[in-house]
Amino acid sequence: MTVRTLTFGCRLNTYESEVMLKAATEAGLEDAILVNTCAVTGEAVRQARQAIRRARRENPSARIVVTGCAAQTEKETFAGMPEVDAVLGNAEKLEARHYRDLPDFGVSAEEKLIVNDIMSVTDTAPQMVESIDGHVRAFLQVQNGCDHRCTFCIIPYGRGNSRSVPMGAVIDQARTLAEQGYREVVLTGVDATSYGADLPGGPTLGLLAKTLLKQVPEITRLRLSSIDSIEVNRHLLDLLADEPRFMPHLHLSLQHGDDLILKRMKRRHLSADALAFIAKARELRPGIAFGADFIAGFPTETEAHFENLVRFAEEADIAQLHVFPYSPRPGTPAARMPQLDRALVKERARLLRETGARLKARHLADMIGKRETVLTERGENGHTENFAPVATPGLEPGRFVTARITGHNGRRLTADFNPG
Repeated sequence: MTVRTLTFGCRLNTYESEVMLKAATEAGLEDAILVNTCAVTGEAVRQARQAIRRARRENPSARIVVTGCAAQTEKETFAGMPEVDAVLGNAEKLEARHYRDLPDFGVSAEEKLIVNDIMSVTDTAPQMVESIDGHVRAFLQVQNGCDHRCTFCIIPYGRGNSRSVPMGAVIDQARTLAEQGYREVVLTGVDATSYGADLPGGPTLGLLAKTLLKQVPEITRLRLSSIDSIEVNRHLLDLLADEPRFMPHLHLSLQHGDDLILKRMKRRHLSADALAFIAKARELRPGIAFGADFIAGFPTETEAHFENLVRFAEEADIAQLHVFPYSPRPGTPAARMPQLDRALVKERARLLRETGARLKARHLADMIGKRETVLTERGENGHTENFAPVATPGLEPGRFVTARITGHNGRRLTADFNPG
């Protein structure tokens, strides 16, 4: 083993793990495991700590370097683990010089720390990678950080304030990925729809996407990672209406469907705003599918509030629910609100996942008989343009194939490929 990564959390972390691997290799680091953590829930932090202990047992001589959002927000916790040799902040993890300066074995917890104030970071330098290991679609970072302060969220304190990658650098990176054979690209960020507010001229995410598709015609499919629908502007709506290379699938950061809970979360939209956006998107792009993040068991959530959440998910017809049982994050306002019993939180999350399973099965059933273009992936999986999962038995990863959808098992579609 030379250097390998363990990655938790979002697509941005997946992208940054490639940058980390490149930086560590450039620095000459050897026999090391880089753990890129997530802080979105307490469970994510627990899983990272568990993985660190396992990695030490299985690799007793390796250097274990912990970084990512949890390392930024809970640096002392990870520095205090005897299995950990160094802790890098979210900014430091991307620079080769910090891997050259790693402390030797046997240092104190304080000496392990290479973590600066993330709020002092004022820009996001373009990070060039040529491949995303294990993926047939490429992730491309366009933005980092967040200026909003939702009451449940610790991520701004792990990522800092919002800052955008200059448009020219994004285009250059897209060209590099296209030259390496990638035909599907996903634009990623912590708050991607805030893209450009800090750049000269204030370009938007929609304008960036339009420009990328024009300047890099080799890109066949363009997707967005999670977006905030309240920030969507006319450029993104134009893409939905007029650009077939812009995929008919959006993952929305919604979090809840009850207006009072949304206000207590300090979200910037109400349920009617989200429903109006979804209706407009479906009007512009028939067949578009939606995924969404939802939190079950938020502090003060009553049975009526929860019923409104379930009703909202059904009315919005969300094809893929990403359900989080509420997890109090120290330092956030929601952690100081009256908490629900943990058993009730878990039960509501279970019920919401059941709703999600029904909605997904309905979405998959609606696709039976349709002809779709599928990008094949590892593990005999693939995805349609609207990101419905498809079983692709025996097909080589990284190909676009034509399919006629024949059925589903509740989790993914079955299909006849290259039908006449």
